[in-house]
Amino acid sequence: MAISDGFWGAVGNTPLIRLKRASEATGCEILGKAEFMNPGGSVKDRAAVGILEDAVERGLLTPGKPGLVVEGTAGNTGIGLALAASARGWKSVIVVPETQSREKLDYLRMIGADLRLVAPKPYSDPGNYVHVSRRLAEELGGVWANQFDNLANGLVHERTTGPEIWAQTGGKVDAFTCSCGTGGTLAGTARALKAMNDGIRIVLADPEGSGLASWVKTGVVKSEGSSITEGIGQAARAPGNLQGAPIDDALTIPDAEALEQVFSLLIDEGISVGGSAGLNVAAAVRVAKAMGPGHTVVTILCDGGARYQSKLFNPDFLREKGLPLPSWLA
Repeated sequence: MAISDGFWGAVGNTPLIRLKRASEATGCEILGKAEFMNPGGSVKDRAAVGILEDAVERGLLTPGKPGLVVEGTAGNTGIGLALAASARGWKSVIVVPETQSREKLDYLRMIGADLRLVAPKPYSDPGNYVHVSRRLAEELGGVWANQFDNLANGLVHERTTGPEIWAQTGGKVDAFTCSCGTGGTLAGTARALKAMNDGIRIVLADPEGSGLASWVKTGVVKSEGSSITEGIGQAARAPGNLQGAPIDDALTIPDAEALEQVFSLLIDEGISVGGSAGLNVAAAVRVAKAMGPGHTVVTILCDGGARYQSKLFNPDFLREKGLPLPSWLA
């Protein structure tokens, strides 16, 4: 195996895993891109490297010289940015809503990020974590990563994630499903796959409480309900990275359906994932059943379950939300 050049060189080229139970249930090949195997533990490592590479190319940051990166995030992008920045000698200020999982907050502190917690506010409120991070970047003279509207996010997936999936499947891919927070993973991967074969079906997977599925179907962001998933879905707008993305359809997945996949993957297949990955797999199963046996559906396993122990694997939390418990914790 090749030797990777530090954190930056180790991002990407993750395995594509056949999900046995989902495949057997549908008669299709359901494949999960194991993004939890990136060095920072999530798919957001790709966005972090892509955004910071772009900042270097534009002369905003120089490796080995003092620099500051500022971002508002649900956690995983902040982790990726903090680690990628440290590897190049830069500092990071990460703004996170205080409602995110304790594990992600503790991890950000552990890796040396300057963590700023804010109350959860809608995007229309100046106190929203995205707006707070923009203002901090201006005040501190740092580079604002701006993952939602910075097109370097989607471009890195167009250069890497999509071509990797195409190569790993030998071009035998019929559909791709993915949830969206910034939209970078779905948009970039979709563009790459559609360039290879325009017949590949691209389906946005959305949690309840998000309006992106409505946006795909009607052009209007309209949301109903709520979800315990973190880092995915948008209730107010479609991020810049999603604009113009070649999306064929969208599905709204309830938390209970996503959790069923999270628990099944863990206890039946030994694969530990978070809620967004469970939602992605649930959407892949739905798409596979609609397409019929014999197809190949690829999705993203965004991050690992250990970052959500206090929520997804906390019986008290699940009972409080009226959600199913895994049998071994009941």
